[in-house]
Amino acid sequence: MTRIDQAWGAGPTNRYDELAARFRPVFDRIARGAIARETTRGLPADPIAWLKESGFTRTRLPQNEGGSGATAAEIFALLIELSEADSNVTQALRAHLGFVEDIVGLPFGARRELWAQRIARGETVGSAWTEIGEAPMDGFATRLSRSKDGHVLNGAKFYTTGSLYADWIDVGATLDEDATTVAVSVRRAAAGVSVIDDWDGFGQIGTASGTALFKDVPVSADDFVKEEGRFLYSPAFYQLVHLATLAGIGRAIIRDVSQIVATRRRTYSNAAADLPRADPQVLQVVGRARSAAYAASAIVLQTARALDRAAVSRLAGDEAAYREAVDLAELETCQALPIVSQLIIDAASQLFDAVGASATRKGLALDRHWRNARTLASHNPRIYKDRIVGDYAVNGTAPPQQWQIGVAGA
Repeated sequence: MTRIDQAWGAGPTNRYDELAARFRPVFDRIARGAIARETTRGLPADPIAWLKESGFTRTRLPQNEGGSGATAAEIFALLIELSEADSNVTQALRAHLGFVEDIVGLPFGARRELWAQRIARGETVGSAWTEIGEAPMDGFATRLSRSKDGHVLNGAKFYTTGSLYADWIDVGATLDEDATTVAVSVRRAAAGVSVIDDWDGFGQIGTASGTALFKDVPVSADDFVKEEGRFLYSPAFYQLVHLATLAGIGRAIIRDVSQIVATRRRTYSNAAADLPRADPQVLQVVGRARSAAYAASAIVLQTARALDRAAVSRLAGDEAAYREAVDLAELETCQALPIVSQLIIDAASQLFDAVGASATRKGLALDRHWRNARTLASHNPRIYKDRIVGDYAVNGTAPPQQWQIGVAGA
């Protein structure tokens, strides 16, 4: 059955359903264990392994490099479906997806060849960029320093999403030699690397977004690059992964609450019908939530087309056209973020009105939808996006080219 048959609308391309068909059985398998993982803090190592085995993690690579040649819009449509199954899995793969996006936009050369081969083999990449506490906004305490055999990495990171499950970790560091920011790739299993599952957030608890420690980790010259050379639309890309995840949560809300309402026999003496599935007020709650999920998905796919345009501009080599496409992709993402976030947060709260007190039972884990949505919506504060969009609308101001978090002036 296609998503058209389910009234979610057409995919982003004519071949989308053919592409998605190979992964949908894996998504279904992931969904069957989602509640158990949520209620026992079970980590999704097996689901990520299934996705690697299916070829999902290399889908964006061109076919001649071992992938499926998927467009960015196709990737985001797949992420909505994966997030319906288990949003923790999508979040845990976010860094890998962004890393692959950077690689497929590189000119053919040594770095692209090295990483395309690694990705084609199913190797995945986690993230370790953010530093907490008194970390400076304009640099990293984590350092890449010269050693007698090359370079070594030392430092500590938090919000290391997906790194516990990855083969490699993408680390932001300061290069001691010239104080520039570099992106460093280290093997998770390398000596001196420790990844700790100490994430204590109330949402996205299966992402292992906790601490990573690096102590004298050897780094080869092939495995670090200046950060400024990476793809310019990375802020929009990483944010849109969150929005696709939110859209998938919206679909999961509908799946779960619809099943409960359809089979529920208990109702209230002051209800409008003898069965919840015939109660117009209950149906209105479900219908409104489904409309929110539909709108969120449509917004994500529209925004994803802007990222495809940025990707094409990068490959074309026209710097001015690339910069314009990047700014427009960032603006579209800024416009999408507050709306998609609020739609799904509201739906995740209002779903309880369709069922009643029994919906709060821990075994149903319906609260995970709100907790996960609220957590995702907190990653890149929504309060700044409306201002950026308004400044563009009124003054023609381009969006910020990049943003970081830390202590200003530290």
